[in-house]
Amino acid sequence: VTDSTASHTEILTLPFQLGEQLPAVVRDAVGMPTMRLIVGIADELPELAVRSLMQPVMQEPHLRLLCLVDEFEDLLGDLALHRLDVVLADRAAPPNPNLKVYSHSLGSSPLAWYAPASLFAAARQDFPQSLAKVPVLLPTAHAAVRARLDQWFERESIKPHVIGEFEDSALLKTFGAAGMGVFPMASLVHEDLTTRYEVKRLGDCEGVEEHFFAIGASRKVLHPLVQKLFSTRG
Repeated sequence: VTDSTASHTEILTLPFQLGEQLPAVVRDAVGMPTMRLIVGIADELPELAVRSLMQPVMQEPHLRLLCLVDEFEDLLGDLALHRLDVVLADRAAPPNPNLKVYSHSLGSSPLAWYAPASLFAAARQDFPQSLAKVPVLLPTAHAAVRARLDQWFERESIKPHVIGEFEDSALLKTFGAAGMGVFPMASLVHEDLTTRYEVKRLGDCEGVEEHFFAIGASRKVLHPLVQKLFSTRG
């Protein structure tokens, strides 16, 4: 066998060696323990806030995460039927003797106003009274924070120039960043919001907070990752 032939032989046998090792690799992967977590996410929650709230469990090395976004009431039904491990929402579950679910506060975040570059100068002048003149985007009444925003407008004697309302917070940010209008968002996501969406902070929505809750199907939490989620927030 020449050196050239030997070289070809080594190259040709490499795939066969990998092929022999592959079943063992697959077998090892299948045998690895996984920690499955099924999370229902209310569609009014900002996705950037969800990521922040989920941070305590994201370090689990064998996590298998399934996130389902839906209407709040539908998620509570699925939770009661044990189709979900936990629900993240902007409100606690309402009292209902037929629905055995339990709410845990994950804290809250002050609201602030943000503007795209094209509207920042006009909105910043005489803020917050400027919200009566510049185009404003708001969450719909579907979101718990909307009622608190309406009360804030009344306290400040502002009749906002609302040109768009959105159930989906991701759409609200997307249209706002595209220049359609200024919009409120939880300060919790300030860094991601200003970096990703290239919007600027106008100022605080003083006295208004967005609340976050994790809702479980039993008073005694058994899932270790749900326990971790609850124990690291207040």
